Amino acid sequence: MTALARLLAWLLALALVALPVAGVVRGWWGGGYWPLRTLRVQGPLQRVDRAQLQAAVRPLAQRGFFAVDLAAIQAAVGKLPWVEHAEVRKQWPDVLEVRIREYRPVARWGQSQVLSERGHLFPAGALRLPPDLPLLDGPEARVPEVVALYNAARAQLAHAGGVRAVTIDRRGSWSITLRDGTALVLGRSDPAARLVRFATLLPQLQAQDPRRRLARADLRYTNGFALTWVKAEPAALPAPVNAPGSRNAATSTNPNPNPNPGSRT
Repeated sequence: MTALARLLAWLLALALVALPVAGVVRGWWGGGYWPLRTLRVQGPLQRVDRAQLQAAVRPLAQRGFFAVDLAAIQAAVGKLPWVEHAEVRKQWPDVLEVRIREYRPVARWGQSQVLSERGHLFPAGALRLPPDLPLLDGPEARVPEVVALYNAARAQLAHAGGVRAVTIDRRGSWSITLRDGTALVLGRSDPAARLVRFATLLPQLQAQDPRRRLARADLRYTNGFALTWVKAEPAALPAPVNAPGSRNAATSTNPNPNPNPGSRT
């Protein structure tokens, strides 16, 4: 056998060995021999829909154990609602393992986004959010500042019933809304210091006249505040307790929770 014939024989033998291996690895064939049969999800899923997860993974897992594209599956899972981070791996002989970390919402951000506990913003879409989430808003680049002021306000104004919203507008002016609807205008300069100064005096202001409720406080003054008061709504009477065996249930009506603004003082 000539040297050329031997070389051709070796090349043919190498092709016969390499081609099946390449076919399996590239997914040309072999999916039916080494299929991925089990999808194992790691991490508790509270908000990620399992049906959507399976629908995203199934078409990409058809190429079999050796040819499956883990990066493509990870990218597809990462696009699902509520998925903050995903990791995908495979385990012999037929297991595809997906590890998911869900977003944990801590606040609504503006009209269409949600802020996670790790400081990431993600689309709200049609997601069901806890009803007691505070509202934060501002330029995305200032998320840490907004969160910091919210945390400070929540601690300093806890005696006032809590904080509903903290926002910074396009001009850099800060405002805070309390749970009872009171609006605090802090302006652009040193909002944290203005908040501290006002928070220490708020209990005294609220105790001056129980017949009035603070509706708005403008804190942008150097030596004082501009306060707007409204008439306090009377507390709702507790529902009467029916005597044992009574058939008629009494009802009560809550007062209107949205009073009209009063005059500025």
